[in-house]
Amino acid sequence: MRTLLGQRFFDRPTLTVAKALLGKYLVRRDGQTTTALMITETEAYFGHEDRGSHAYRGQTPRNTPMFAHAGAIYVYFTYGMHWMLNLVCEGEGFPAAVLIRGVASPEGAPPLDGPAKLTKYLHIDRSLTGKRLGKRAGLWVEDRGVRVRRSAIVRTPRVGIPNRGIWTEKPWRFVLASEQGSAKQNVGV
Repeated sequence: MRTLLGQRFFDRPTLTVAKALLGKYLVRRDGQTTTALMITETEAYFGHEDRGSHAYRGQTPRNTPMFAHAGAIYVYFTYGMHWMLNLVCEGEGFPAAVLIRGVASPEGAPPLDGPAKLTKYLHIDRSLTGKRLGKRAGLWVEDRGVRVRRSAIVRTPRVGIPNRGIWTEKPWRFVLASEQGSAKQNVGV
C-alpha cells in the first residue's frame, strides 16, 4: 500500500523526521516519467542556532523556503554546479529542513551516492523550491510499507561542515546500516 506523506508527517521535530524518512520513497514525476527511489541517507538542519544551517544568520532570499510550512521544498545551488534537495520540517517561521543525501540506486542506473547525483538523476532544480511536496509539484514522499528497525540506523556527524564548533560534530546524519559502507565514502556531493 502506498501512502502519500503530507504536512502532518513533516510537522514534527526535525531529527524525528530525518530518521523517519529512511525507508520512505522519494517520488519524482517529470513529464511522462515517474521514478520512485528509497531514501537511504538524510541530514538534519534546524534552528537559528545551528551554525551548519543556512538559517544561522537569519532569513534571506535564498533560505526563505526553510521558514515555510512543513512539507515545503527547499532546493539550493552549491559549488556553482550542484542542486541540493531539502524537505522543510516543523512549524512555519522556524527554519528547519532535512537534506536528502542518498537514495537506493535503481537497477541499471549509475550509483546515486551523493545528494547532487540524486538531484541530477531526478531532474530536481530551483524550479521546485518553495513549492509544497505533492503530485501537483511533481515531487512527493510515499510510505510503501518498508519498516526500518532502529538498529538499522547509523548516526554520524553531518558532512561538509568544517569549523563550526560543536555544530560540526552533531550526529544529525542518518544512514541505513546496509548503506553505511558506501555512505562512509560519501563525503562530497
